[in-house]
Amino acid sequence: MSKNEKENKNNKNNKKLLLALGAMIIILIAIIVAGGVYYAKHKDDKDEKTLAYTDLIKEMSYGNIEKIEMTTGSTTVKVKLKNVEEEKTSIVPNTESFITLVQTKVAEGNEIELIQKPRSIIAQVSNVIITFLPTAIMLILVIMIVKMQGLGEKGKIYDDTERKTKIKFDDVAGLDEEKEELIEIVDFLKRPEKFAKMGAKVPKGVLLYGKPGTGKTLIAKAIAGEADVPFISMSGSEFIEMFAGLGASRVRKLFEKARKVAPCIVFIDEIDAIGARRSSNSGAETENNQTLNQLLVEMDGFSSEETIIVLAATNRPEMLDKALLRPGRFDRQITIPTPDLNGRLEILKIHSKDKRLAEDVNLESVAEDTAGYTGAELANILNEAAIIATKRKHQNIENEDVEEAVKKVTVGLEKRARVISEKDKKLTAYHEAGHAVVSRYLPTQTDVKEVSIIPRGVAGGYTMYKSDEDKYYISKTEMQEKLIALLGGRAAEKLVLDDISTGASNDIEVATKIARDMVTKYGMSDNLGPIDFQGKEPYEMQMFGENIGDKIGAEVKQLIDTAYNDAQILLNQHRDKLDAIALTLLEKEKINEQDFKRFFD
Repeated sequence: MSKNEKENKNNKNNKKLLLALGAMIIILIAIIVAGGVYYAKHKDDKDEKTLAYTDLIKEMSYGNIEKIEMTTGSTTVKVKLKNVEEEKTSIVPNTESFITLVQTKVAEGNEIELIQKPRSIIAQVSNVIITFLPTAIMLILVIMIVKMQGLGEKGKIYDDTERKTKIKFDDVAGLDEEKEELIEIVDFLKRPEKFAKMGAKVPKGVLLYGKPGTGKTLIAKAIAGEADVPFISMSGSEFIEMFAGLGASRVRKLFEKARKVAPCIVFIDEIDAIGARRSSNSGAETENNQTLNQLLVEMDGFSSEETIIVLAATNRPEMLDKALLRPGRFDRQITIPTPDLNGRLEILKIHSKDKRLAEDVNLESVAEDTAGYTGAELANILNEAAIIATKRKHQNIENEDVEEAVKKVTVGLEKRARVISEKDKKLTAYHEAGHAVVSRYLPTQTDVKEVSIIPRGVAGGYTMYKSDEDKYYISKTEMQEKLIALLGGRAAEKLVLDDISTGASNDIEVATKIARDMVTKYGMSDNLGPIDFQGKEPYEMQMFGENIGDKIGAEVKQLIDTAYNDAQILLNQHRDKLDAIALTLLEKEKINEQDFKRFFD
């Protein structure tokens, strides 16, 4: 039986134990509740049919007892009084003493019929269950805790023939510089003696951080694949449990396993789940702090002979405890960025190997139109294109399938079946035409690729722009013109219809955030200067003077007002283009890049 099969079997056994424990607890609670309900309903009847022990003794001395019925092992007796039809029950403190008393009364001349019955099998079984059920529950609970002290099914290990990761650096595209830096890790694992001769120490940890979907886990597996060493993978959330102390125990077990199979790689995904900054020891934070402390101790405990490298991935490095990031623990911190144009093209080529692409599909064009996309998003686009081509019964994935996939991923699913009134169509047409016309006359804005009034996702229409270059810095002028382009839709509504609608809500939200960041984050305000106001506490804001919040708000409002006025001016100057594009949208519902350019040629 393989390691993975054993882990799956242990996982199933743990689940069975948990289910058995839960079932027993539910049955016990149900019995208690049912007993309580039954007792509450029949309490008055029981009071009428119950005879106190002292009253029973009095009735016996008076000679009013006709029959007494007892069950072996029970302190409850049934009593039949003379001249009374219904039997009554009574509880005797000591059955042996009570039997002796009855026999004495009979010897004195009282005619009392004493009947002794053996206990029924059902009663015996019930008594055994009630007696041993709490013990069984406690036993199962102890077994579960003992099992959970180890890793159990946690910590997937890929080694030997069937478990080695088959991913190589050739399977990772768009991260050429990062791969070059990580090749050193592979050399450390393959030939540690070469570095030992030079006096170099193996780096203990490498932290990979970047946006979700950039390939952090993929490149970690590629390192293990290239080095041909065991790769132990575990998620940060797997250390966290409801039982105190188990997180630290699992860290110890993980590194014990790593020492047995060294040289190897230990990969902890989403390390921020256990590596967040330590805080006050209260509640669940105590358990997290203990887990993090144990991880710090284990990373300090590596000897020079143990070739174990810890890789960790996170998309929130700012949350990590500083003790994790000091030299000697995570010696290297590598940013995994979103791919550039060449990187996106290489990623698309890798993910298109198993797909039937038509000759008209231009991956370079797709790469140009997807600036800022991660590797996972690019893979999703090609997968969606394959699904769309299948639904359309195409023999191969055609260019229109890929373009539709890009729109589906970025904007949402097209909703042609939605019934829209003529009034809403006109409003949407002028709104989107406003965006497009304003953007056309702003030098820093990219070309319009498509304008549509067909609803997609939550949007009633959309204006799609070409993103043909990777931008790492954005100028103040570009941000100001971005505000104008965003508010072009609202300005067109006001200009043509002399009314405004809720359709610009998302535009206003994005524009407000850009304007706020310009003032508080990037220091682009002429009046307030290059000062960072973002994320400051109230007492920190006081150093900038009184009413600083009002001044920031006034600066943000001025940026928005200026952009809105500029958009109105541009639309007034080019009203003929606005009307022509809007009317074409009402007629055709969609305008592509070539048709859009003809309005201005």
